[in-house]
Amino acid sequence: MHVHFIQHEVFEAPGAYLQWALSRGYTTSFSRVYQYESLPESLTSIDLLVILGGPQSPDTSIRDCPYFDAAAEKKLILEAINAGKAVVGVCLGAQLISAALGAPHGPSPEKEIGVFPIQLTEAGLRDEKTQQLGASLAVGHWHNDMPGLPANSQVLATSKGCPRQIIAYTNLVYGLQCHMEFTPELVAMLIEADAALLSNYYAYRFVQPARTILQYNFAYMNEKLSGFLDQLMRSYTSFKN
Repeated sequence: MHVHFIQHEVFEAPGAYLQWALSRGYTTSFSRVYQYESLPESLTSIDLLVILGGPQSPDTSIRDCPYFDAAAEKKLILEAINAGKAVVGVCLGAQLISAALGAPHGPSPEKEIGVFPIQLTEAGLRDEKTQQLGASLAVGHWHNDMPGLPANSQVLATSKGCPRQIIAYTNLVYGLQCHMEFTPELVAMLIEADAALLSNYYAYRFVQPARTILQYNFAYMNEKLSGFLDQLMRSYTSFKN
């Protein structure tokens, strides 16, 4: 298997997604767009496309962020979906998937930064990829917005601050507004990049102080993410065959 990551910022790294891929013996490649690296010209060798997060939105223009081409990413996402590839979008990545499928993103009811539980919906408890997460799971968050809901998509998990945490777009395409990939190293980079916001954590219901986030052990949510991805790749293999 080959996994390709689209990374929008150095501090929005793949974390446990990359750890999972390497631990399974998969090959990996990157489009580090913040370094002006190109998107893949061909999807032929790619089995799983992972679109990571970032402070941008699907509406961000090239004028506002010269290295971020939302239209090009949405086009690539649609090509991957139509080619039967497995696709996972994280935070901004999830919003880009929904926008590519014709459903614009929107503001989340609450800003969420830190570690808070998500709750699986009935659809999430039936889905073969998310059911192993359990009815409730503490996961990472770092967002203001949330994905849209195209026709035939299903919300698989919610939180008290956001009604769209995990969305199934197809059997092989998933959007995660939450961040199950957090590691201590990744969180430290995010905190450094967002220090001003975190200094005002007390102004928000679902924003934790930096010291609280840094003390969290992310191993269990990483393990659950691996289980989700393993099942996704089993479904992908069955679809290919």
